[in-house]
Amino acid sequence: MDSQSQTNLSLPDAALQLTVRVTPLEFIELPFVLDGRNGSNRANPDRAQISAETDVEAVHAWLSRFMDTMTTLATYRKEAERLLLWCAVELRKPLSSMRHEDWLLYKNFLAAPCPTRRWVSEDGRKLPRSHADWKPFAGPLSASSQRQAGTILNAMFSWLVNAGYLAANPLALSRERKRSTPARVTRYLDDDVWAEVKLTIEMLPNATTRERQHHARLRWIFSLLYICGLRISEVSGTRMGAFFSRRAADGTDRWWLEVVGKGAKPRIIPATSELMAELGRYRDEMGLVRVPKQMESTPLVLPIGGKHRFLSRGGLHTIVKSVFELTAERYRLRGPNFESQANMIMQASAHWLRHTAGSHMSNNALDIRHVRDNLGHESIATTNIYLHSPDDVRHAETEARHRIDWGTEPRLNE
Repeated sequence: MDSQSQTNLSLPDAALQLTVRVTPLEFIELPFVLDGRNGSNRANPDRAQISAETDVEAVHAWLSRFMDTMTTLATYRKEAERLLLWCAVELRKPLSSMRHEDWLLYKNFLAAPCPTRRWVSEDGRKLPRSHADWKPFAGPLSASSQRQAGTILNAMFSWLVNAGYLAANPLALSRERKRSTPARVTRYLDDDVWAEVKLTIEMLPNATTRERQHHARLRWIFSLLYICGLRISEVSGTRMGAFFSRRAADGTDRWWLEVVGKGAKPRIIPATSELMAELGRYRDEMGLVRVPKQMESTPLVLPIGGKHRFLSRGGLHTIVKSVFELTAERYRLRGPNFESQANMIMQASAHWLRHTAGSHMSNNALDIRHVRDNLGHESIATTNIYLHSPDDVRHAETEARHRIDWGTEPRLNE
């Protein structure tokens, strides 16, 4: 369609003639009729406090507030780009023309993104944003993820209203009442499944140097995520020099790991003797001395056979996901009666190991205050879904009550 013909169409009619590619926010290209310059919910431009002329520019202005916290930035950007793309591709209107009824449609879309081929990555893989097969979703969002999306987008729309870019917040009419108590955690691995996940790692080939490094790295990653209850971002952004030793009141030297968590808040986590043994084993395989030096810049997890560089969160997610996929396949080999376990494990992610750690700590009667401090929760209320405690006591109790116990599990009867 030539430009003259397009100008003779109304904005909705013109939008129907256009094709918008589903791409990450930094690559989104929206035509004039969909870029928000004439959005029906735009505020008086004379009162605007930001210079954004289009919806993409407005979203970037909002995201710029989170540039110093990369984890938050990535999460907020994901929700903004999903909605921006959905408005253009499925709704055929700009984000700045969105109404309350459109938001209700989008909530249904989050529960079942379709058409799947357009929106969902194959096999639920999380591909790099620069990858040609990148998709906004790895699958349908759980109820808790849908609520999180609503919270983030409500904050974005409120900010755009306050900035004078939008006239009203289309989500304001559907703000949900706060839950009186946190939801019970269901995304974790029970004892039997967790044993099989560890066994999957132990069954991997271990003959060549590369195989031994791969095996040692998997044990190390899963030890960090489980023993320390780390978030994937805390693993990907931490250096070996974050380990340090401190003498306790009883004269015992105890190791600790310092990480920077959500909200750029640092915390120290007991590095148990089991974790330090696993660290030494991993460093041996990678050609490093067993104990890291103070302020050592080596990343906590290294690529196989490559330079000492940090792995991305996406890269770590892929490594963890591969173990869950192998475990699911082992269950399927046992027959149709184990299909439900296989399907459940296929849904698991690195964050499930953090929930598993919290659940197992609580089940083993570790003081709830220690669980809170190990996981970096701000309140006991958060920890109760699965009190500041003295550090030495926390270390001793974590050492005694929270173990990964590699290599002691029975094999599946395959």
